[in-house]
Formats: sequence, structure tokens, C-alpha cells
Amino acid sequence: MTEETIENDEKQELSTVERAELLMRQDEAVARHINAGESIEDTVAQTSKEFESESHPEQVLVRVAKRAEMLKNGVSPYPVHFDVTTTIEQVRAQYDGKLEKGQETTDVVGIAGRVMFLRNTGGLCFVQLSAGDGTTIQGMISKREVGPDSIKAFKRLVDLGDHLFVRGRVISSKTGELSVFATEWQIAAKALRPLPALHKELSEEQRTRKPYLAMIADENARNMVRNRAKAVASLRRNFDERGYMEAETPMLQTVHGGAAARPFVTHMNAFDIDLFLRIAPELFLKRMLVGGVDRVFEINRDFRNEGVDATHAPEFTMVEAYEAYGTYDTMAALTKDLVQRAARDTFGSTTVTLASGEEYDFGGEWKQITMYGSLSESLGEEITPETSVEHLRAIADKLGLEEEAAENHGKLVEHLWEHFYTEDPRTLWAPTFVRDFPVETSPLTKSHRSVPGVVEKWDLYVRGFELATAYSELNDPVVQRQRLVQQARQAMAGDDEAMGIDEDFIEALGVGMPPAGGMGMGIDRLLIALTGTTVRETITFPLVKPLQ
Repeated sequence: MTEETIENDEKQELSTVERAELLMRQDEAVARHINAGESIEDTVAQTSKEFESESHPEQVLVRVAKRAEMLKNGVSPYPVHFDVTTTIEQVRAQYDGKLEKGQETTDVVGIAGRVMFLRNTGGLCFVQLSAGDGTTIQGMISKREVGPDSIKAFKRLVDLGDHLFVRGRVISSKTGELSVFATEWQIAAKALRPLPALHKELSEEQRTRKPYLAMIADENARNMVRNRAKAVASLRRNFDERGYMEAETPMLQTVHGGAAARPFVTHMNAFDIDLFLRIAPELFLKRMLVGGVDRVFEINRDFRNEGVDATHAPEFTMVEAYEAYGTYDTMAALTKDLVQRAARDTFGSTTVTLASGEEYDFGGEWKQITMYGSLSESLGEEITPETSVEHLRAIADKLGLEEEAAENHGKLVEHLWEHFYTEDPRTLWAPTFVRDFPVETSPLTKSHRSVPGVVEKWDLYVRGFELATAYSELNDPVVQRQRLVQQARQAMAGDDEAMGIDEDFIEALGVGMPPAGGMGMGIDRLLIALTGTTVRETITFPLVKPLQ
């Protein structure tokens, strides 16, 4: 890091601190005006004038002033505890459709939720409270029931977005709206920033930078969080029923490996060494096979320092699983069941409705093709593991494909195959296993048992994108060292995604790893497949470039 970079970072940090201190002084100024007996309106006007363009927005100042007034009057804007007896969902489940218009009960409940609608004129105020899942109920605050001072405070202090506690009888209003007729109310948490306009669709900027707003305002965003949780729970149940043990492996690694990807690099001060953020847990899970854990899986966070698009994110979640004495065929059957069951557990069927409204069927048997066979079919000539690099490069040049760094036979074959099969998502629209890859691009995979020059690996494609991959795992330490040395040579030739030589892993293989099948599947991509959305919509808090 240069001195100029350090200086710029210090300036940025100082600017951030100065901005925070400025806003803090505004909050203090608001409290000072309120404690001096000024009205909320005058407080806002005076503070705006004092700080001019650097002030909080007016709506925020109004809410900060209300907070200050509550404190002045000895009322906490953020109390510790409420006697919430019933959730909004429970009230709905118990009384929905069971009360006539205007019917009242003697049942008293204490509920709490976020204020999503507010009508506070006259002697009867109405408020719509929302639970976290979007279930709503109406609260009714009557001057006759709570008293003139309480309803005056309600009108003065409560805003859209506040969390509100209401205690009262469950009734049906004159219009038939299920309601809680309040005998008391209290602000549970004062919202200092207004909600976005709920009648308008959130912008992409709001969704990605402030996903909590999307969860409040958008049912689809809330459902994504829940559906993701259901899908992950389904995977865990499925593995548990099959006798798999869940593991946790290191995120900080001394050698990056387990996949072809560019890693993130960090530094550990205590050991004074550079470390890599995990790109895959594979090599550690295989060490567990060596140790005698015959069926193991991990739902893990991985980090790859690569591009960002509709199906790629720098930080993402994967599930990897390994089964002793399994093969890539074993893992194909496992993966199909994992996906189909996740669809049923999340949406009730293997036929799901995508964001576009189109239906997609994960049911039945899935198609299987081979990489060399399908490429030969598309080119109209036979391509085999013996096809020369020169001939493959000539075909790529004829098709106008850009040459990539350190291209060998395997990379060229995959490059050509991707040209025909991944540019149009409809080409591999139905779930399809693409089998038997070049040995050069699969350094951790066993050679095919009957086809020389290829390895027992498949990639699963759904709607044109790769969802999962699996191998018959290489367990020969001599061949593994040869493969990793070749990877190291590719790295020296300019391949940023090539793996390093992990001698500790090779030593572990020397102790003896049983034959095994292994698979990896992106959790974010599973949600993309099930919902038809993008990776940013499936990740609750996607990484976005900071605003300057």
C-alpha cells in the first residue's frame, strides 16, 4: 500500500467521522430545543436553519424531535419489554372469517407490529399493524376508550414505520375489518427514517443497497428469505435421513484449492503470512473421508475474486457432499433428489412458477449428454481427447472465439462447448447432466473407467446455467500430485484460476482415502433455479460497490 493510498484512506475515514459527528450535533440540537420548551415545528425550523444544507432531511428531523419530546416527558422511545400475548398471525388464524360485521368479543390481546397505514383524525384513529411476514391487522384507538390525553399523544407522536404495541379487545369493525380495539397503546420502537412509498415498486438501487426496506415493502423479498430457509432446511433433512454428517471446515486457508477460481487474499498478523479465503471446502471434506467420516456434507460460505453477473457473486453459499464408495452416478441420483425434494418442501410441487410467470418442471428423469459427444454433434465432426490443440484452436478462430490465457486441449474443448450450449439458455433448458469432461480441466477427478482421456465429472444445467457439479473423486496421491503440478505450471503460464499444490492434502491421500463420489451445488443458484430470479435477489445482503 502506497503512502498516497494510506493518506486517501485516512481522509475518507476522517470524512466519515466528521459526517457522523455533524449528524450527532444535529440530534443534540434538536433535544436542546425541545427541552427548552419549543414546539416540534419550531425545533425543526431552527435546526434546519442552524445546519442549513448539511441537516437531516426535514422528515427525519421531525421524528428526531418526537423522540426528544418522548424522552423529555419520561417516555422511552425504545422500551425494553412489552406484554405481547398474541402474534398478529395468531389473531388472524383464530378470528378471520368468524366474526360478523360490528361483532365484538371480550377476548383481550396484546399485539405488536410495524405501522403501515395511519389515519389519525377525529376521535377514532385507525392504524394498520404488520407482522414480519406481512400479515396485517387493524388497531383502533378511540378517545372514549384511551382518554383525550392519550389520543392526543397518539396523533402527535406515531408515524408510519414505527413499531407499536396495542392492547385491547378483538372485534370486527363496522366494515368487517378484524381489529383490536385498544385500551392502551405504546410506541415500541420509534422509526427515525420514513418508509419508502409503499404504493411504488422499489428501485433496484434500494433493493440491493437497503434490502431491509425491500423486506418491509415487498412480499417477494420477504418470501425469498423464507423460501431460502425452507430450501436449506430441506437439504439438511435429506442429508440427515441418508446418514450424512454435517461438518465445518476452515474459511482461511494457506493454499487455495478445491476449485478453479481466483481467490481473495488476506494477511494474518499473528503468523505474518498471507492466507486465502476459501473458494471451496473440498480438500478438507476429503480429509474427513480419510479420517473415517464416510458420509459428510457442509453448507459453506465461499469467496471467489471474479466477475459479478446474474448468476455469480463474490461471496456465496454452497453445499458440498462426499460419500465413500459412491461415484459421480451416485451423486447424480442424490443431487436430483435434493433438488426435487427442495422444490416440494419449499413450493409444494416439483413444478414451480418462475418470476416471469412461466412454469418449470423439475420432476421425472433428467436428460444426460456427454461433453465430447454433444460438441461433436454441434460441430458436425468428431472431437475426441486425441484431437490436437492446433485443430481445436483453428475451429475456435473460425468461430470468432477470443483466445483465453494458457489454453490447453481441455480448456479449448470447454470453450467450444460453451459457445454452443451456454450462450442461449434454451439450449439446456430442461435439467441436464453434462458428463465426462477433459482431464486437463478436472484435476481432482478420477479418470473415466472406460473412456481414455476424460474424467468422471458432470455439470448439471438448469435453464441454461450451471447449478451443480460432481466427480468420482481422485484418491491416488501419485496422480493427484501430477495433476496439481500441472495446475501450478498453468498458473505460472498466466492462469489465475489454477490451483496451488497442497502437499498436506496429498499426504492425507497417502494415508488412504476410500473411493468416493462428491458433489457441490450453489445454494444461491438453487434459489435462482426454483424462483427464476437473479443471484442478487436470492442473497439477502448482496455485496455492492460503496457509494462515493
